[in-house]
Amino acid sequence: MSVIRDIGRLPEMLLDTAWHEQYLGFKYSSQEMGALFPGKPLTALTRCTLPTNNVSMQLRLTSTLQAQAHAAHTQSKAVPNASSSPLSALPARVLLRSLLVSTVSSKRYFLIPALSVMSFLSKPNRIWLFDVDRNPLLHKILKKTFYDQFCAGENSAEVKSTMQEIKDMGFRGVIMTYAKETVFDHKTNSQHGLGFAASKSEHGDVSIDAPVLQCPSIESWREGTVKTVDMLEGEDYLAVKLTGAGTKVTEAFAAGELPPQQMIDALDEICTKCKAKNVRVVVDAESQHFQKGIHRITLDLMRKYNRDGYASIYNTYQAYLKSTPARLMKDLASAKEEGFTLGLKVVRGAYMASDERSLIHDTKAETDNAYNTIAHGALVKNIGEFGDKGSQPFPSVNLFLASHNKESVVTAHELHKQRVTAGLPTIPVRFAQLHGMSDEVSFSLLQMKDGDGTPEVYKCSTWGGLGECMAYLLRRAIENRDAVLRTDSEYQALKSETFRRFKSVFSLSSR
Repeated sequence: MSVIRDIGRLPEMLLDTAWHEQYLGFKYSSQEMGALFPGKPLTALTRCTLPTNNVSMQLRLTSTLQAQAHAAHTQSKAVPNASSSPLSALPARVLLRSLLVSTVSSKRYFLIPALSVMSFLSKPNRIWLFDVDRNPLLHKILKKTFYDQFCAGENSAEVKSTMQEIKDMGFRGVIMTYAKETVFDHKTNSQHGLGFAASKSEHGDVSIDAPVLQCPSIESWREGTVKTVDMLEGEDYLAVKLTGAGTKVTEAFAAGELPPQQMIDALDEICTKCKAKNVRVVVDAESQHFQKGIHRITLDLMRKYNRDGYASIYNTYQAYLKSTPARLMKDLASAKEEGFTLGLKVVRGAYMASDERSLIHDTKAETDNAYNTIAHGALVKNIGEFGDKGSQPFPSVNLFLASHNKESVVTAHELHKQRVTAGLPTIPVRFAQLHGMSDEVSFSLLQMKDGDGTPEVYKCSTWGGLGECMAYLLRRAIENRDAVLRTDSEYQALKSETFRRFKSVFSLSSR
């Protein structure tokens, strides 16, 4: 049992010089420990106390970004040195946790069972033993591993701390999502709400058509989303999953209709608050069963709020869908004819496990080509009939490239930089990767920063209770299952960085 306890305390023990002396027969000098765990006091990776205006403030370093931010606080807010490994800035505890998660994600004999367990736990109305919010042991295990790796926090204090630490590392800001959503499974032709307790009407106790003044699910979604807005600062982004508002909304979306007036009013309130704070809104793509209605309301929001020469509202375009190029052409035409700025966020896509397979490109190469073609066309202001190679002037567009593909984002940044330097037409572009994933890509982009502050890199995260975030965590696991080459590359990079640090320590100790 003591061995099991010691394994669980491994990250803490690695920082404990007394443990080194007792169990290893020697202890590192401060110089050697600094080489292994650069840029921070040795106690910083578990729980530390910092004096602030004579008040002790306890800072819990729970995620990749939180731990990395502490290193930034103790040194400076400079961008990582371009000559160093992108992962060299990661603290030891976070590096080890990332390596653990990456090991699971990159090895199918670990990942497939993990997916089965997470899928089981994400289903609603589980008994106490399998309820991640009610079973304290289960909650702690998941919170300290997958949740802390990928999510921002369970409450405002944790989320605000994570957000500030992201910015202190050199990231331009955050894209924050409230975890509620509804997923439609094409294989079973069924849907279920994830991340929220359904209202009585959604359980069937009250007719969905009952005349009520306020739908409780819409109001709950509104409250959680407004709370998210209140946590954000200027230049941050709010990402919204509209299906989190419940059955009345999803039924409208599935029919390609606008949602109830209560939902439209809630969206207007949220967009107005964001506009006043200089926070932009990204409407996330969701299950294709709902996407027609989601796209319709998003286009209406862009028509209303993107009238000042920049995009306050972004729509999300999934490159893995065969229909995306045609959809984008129609939206470019609307932006040109109606005089608003198109907010163009491009992703590869995250609903392959539940969407109809025939809607999705047959190969990864086709998806990669679609993604890169959209990004390149937008940056050179030539897509289809729009631009100097077409018959129509290119409309006002703001571009956001969210991708874990290093080649895609680096190529896009270099193209944008070349066109700015040469005085050629281009459009504003920003980049993002998910919290806890593709840190090598994120830090590589940060290493490319120069005097003009570009590239502007963001981290996308989700907040909410563990139960609320299970659907999000499951989707990240599925994404890692499908991205075999990327996850293996991440695993190798993390393993190499871990080996490099230990090698440097033992090299110092032998002198």
